[in-house]
Amino acid sequence: MNVPAGRFADLGPRVASALVLALVGGGLVWAGGAWFVGFVALAVTLMLWEMLRMLVPGAARGAVVALAVLAGNGVALTAGQGPWIVVAGALVPVVLALVLPRGARLWFAVYGAALVLAGSALVELRADFGMIWVLWLVLVVVASDIAGYFAGKTLGGPKLWPRVSPKKTWSGTAAGWLGAVVVGAVFAGPLGVGALAAVSVLVSMAGQAGDIVESALKRRAGVKDSSNLLPGHGGFLDRFDAMMTAALMVFLLGRLGVIAPVAGGW
Repeated sequence: MNVPAGRFADLGPRVASALVLALVGGGLVWAGGAWFVGFVALAVTLMLWEMLRMLVPGAARGAVVALAVLAGNGVALTAGQGPWIVVAGALVPVVLALVLPRGARLWFAVYGAALVLAGSALVELRADFGMIWVLWLVLVVVASDIAGYFAGKTLGGPKLWPRVSPKKTWSGTAAGWLGAVVVGAVFAGPLGVGALAAVSVLVSMAGQAGDIVESALKRRAGVKDSSNLLPGHGGFLDRFDAMMTAALMVFLLGRLGVIAPVAGGW
């Protein structure tokens, strides 16, 4: 099959940015504690900032930054404080949404709360379940993204939801599930979950759903990328949208007892 070289024109910048993120993020995941909490809180704050820029493009720059910082701090201030405090932190964007124009309120309230809760879920996963669970989550999302990217570019085929995300194909979506299965099979033994391949597909689906939601937000705002902070990827919301909704799925699985902490914290 001949694949036009132009289809992979963005591959170089994507790989370079991904390597930098992997090195920085991997080091902070290993360090854990306040370092990881700070990284997640900063990432959530930047995603909220990008969201506000898309929802209210004419808003004063200082006001946008202030709202993003106030909402993003919900992650840092509620870390390790128990589930009810974490939920309270996720309600901060809901309250802040009241000062936004009517058309932006629901988006910021729901999506903003989801991002803050997802950030808290990542912090809990690292602190209470162990670093290996974070590694599994990251690799599920990354494998799903890489497999979907290459399958979609090379195989093409019917679109998944062309009205919302015109580039996503069923072939890329299915390839993402297969990538998740491989990661789940590799980690099933160390994590002691026999059905981890199936669990990994659920997490991959959640990540893909997050990608579609962000695509809908960008289509509403009429922009290609959430920002230009990450060369080849656009913004933090473009890069971590799937990770955040996948983290929410893992948070739910943990509450249902499907996954459990690893002895020794590793």
